[in-house]
Amino acid sequence: MRTHYPRTPHLPWSPGATPDDLRAPGPPPGFAGRDVVVTEKLDGENTTLYRDGLHARSLDSAHHPSRAPVKALQARLAHAVPAGWRICGENLYARHSLPYDDLDGHFYGFSVWDERGDCLDWDRTVAFLHGLGIPTPRVLWRGTYDARAEKALRALKVDTARQEGYVVRTVEGFGYADFAARVAKWVRPGHVQTDTHWMHAAVVPNRLGTRATLWDVRSGAAVDAAALARAVGWAPDGAGREVPEDAVEGFGVLGDDRLAGALALLLPTQPRARLTARLAPGVGMRTARRTADLVGLCPNLHRPYPDEARRTGLVRMAHAADPRVLHAVARALAPDAAAQEQVEWSALYAQDAGLFDAPTPWSAWPFPDLAPDAAARCRAEAREAYAQGRVHGPDEAVAATWRWRDGAFPHLIHLAGPPGSGKSSFAAGLRADRLVSLDALREAAGSRADQRGNTDVLRAGLDELDAALAHGGTVVWDATSLNRHQRSLVHAVAARRDALVTHAVVLVDEDELLRRNGTRRHPVPPAVLTAQLRRFAPPYPGEAHRTWYVGVTGRVEDTDTTDTGDEHAYQ
Repeated sequence: MRTHYPRTPHLPWSPGATPDDLRAPGPPPGFAGRDVVVTEKLDGENTTLYRDGLHARSLDSAHHPSRAPVKALQARLAHAVPAGWRICGENLYARHSLPYDDLDGHFYGFSVWDERGDCLDWDRTVAFLHGLGIPTPRVLWRGTYDARAEKALRALKVDTARQEGYVVRTVEGFGYADFAARVAKWVRPGHVQTDTHWMHAAVVPNRLGTRATLWDVRSGAAVDAAALARAVGWAPDGAGREVPEDAVEGFGVLGDDRLAGALALLLPTQPRARLTARLAPGVGMRTARRTADLVGLCPNLHRPYPDEARRTGLVRMAHAADPRVLHAVARALAPDAAAQEQVEWSALYAQDAGLFDAPTPWSAWPFPDLAPDAAARCRAEAREAYAQGRVHGPDEAVAATWRWRDGAFPHLIHLAGPPGSGKSSFAAGLRADRLVSLDALREAAGSRADQRGNTDVLRAGLDELDAALAHGGTVVWDATSLNRHQRSLVHAVAARRDALVTHAVVLVDEDELLRRNGTRRHPVPPAVLTAQLRRFAPPYPGEAHRTWYVGVTGRVEDTDTTDTGDEHAYQ
């Protein structure tokens, strides 16, 4: 069923309302006391996409050349739109009154409506749209609507030469009948500034920015390897190879997982730490590290593996990378027929284990009414029990994790990253009961730079860690922990004390590390730092109960779960 997009009322202080427009007599009643989000209002054509078609604001909108790109987009992603759902947004292909020269795409989505006619909450809206490869308008403000918030919105600065205005909506979802009470807009004065209606004039396309290539890949478009390399700041001549279209189509997914797979095919020989740090500024930490994990895990599928252990290994890998994408990338990168055969054999096991069905079974297992640490511990233990075949569903998972539900266990935050990456600065911002620093132990022994007594320093550090965990609370381990062997020594102590282990992996680009090293009070010799960077093998998701990924900003930019916010308990 086709549905008109409702008319959006103007806020009382909107200067762009005309006599024909709806103007709210006051702030919409649905705002009071609720969280609202303010997004940029874009100057385009209101458009609605369905599983089986699309239309502009008029349900019987005729063909127009400016609608061709959004029709192509709808055709690419229609299969992923649930029956009865609709996506509302702005078609920005044709220039109206405002020119755009750096768009992420020619269609931006701003609301999603389910089969009942209810608008999804804002966070689900963004997740759903980004999962299809559709960008969303820029967020200008978010918070609880009260008198102070209204004052802030009235004072919101809008560059009227570049922005048409802004839209305010409640963060929580709402029904179609409640639209006028939950959504309102502010529009610049004289926002229509052309003599001829855009539909009756020559079409002047708005210009796309470099990032548009990333959104094209996310939404299912063919991959242009050179353009993709430029979009992520990787010189095309260093990108490594073309991206086989049949391999990308084999992913069977859209959104960031499709982009990560394409990037893994583009950059298959790059070291994981370097790849993550270099990609993160352009695609975000989550997509960057999932790309790197795909690159790192693919060789595992090329080698013979004991059949009795395959399911366990595949479940563990599925926590780091989408199994469909992983197998498609591994298939494309297989060096010979023997490796190809191993990938196909692995795919059969993955299919049988249900790993090609999204989402993975354990990701939806609820652990309600638990503190963040207890919930993280229970989820991780249940995931591992599922990998080993000891639990098969949510009820068994809850029963198998009863001993950790009260949260009565110590917590180890295990830092990992090369010198100069910001580990100690990050650790200083954590609320912890004890910090164990190998550099501090070296300094206490006589010299922070003296590496000759590393064995004794490590032994002393592990003893200090054991005593601290025995006492309880939160303990931070501050050392480079560059490889799995080094981390395993710390994990053994944590296991003995039944501690929750959180990896805090610090990932910073090599050029920035070298720059920081030159300004440090205790710089590492450049040759030593370069050697350490070559040895740095970041932990994969699942090697600890929980993983935080810290970027160049010094903040947690991603976690290995779908949960958000638990890391802030320690900052």
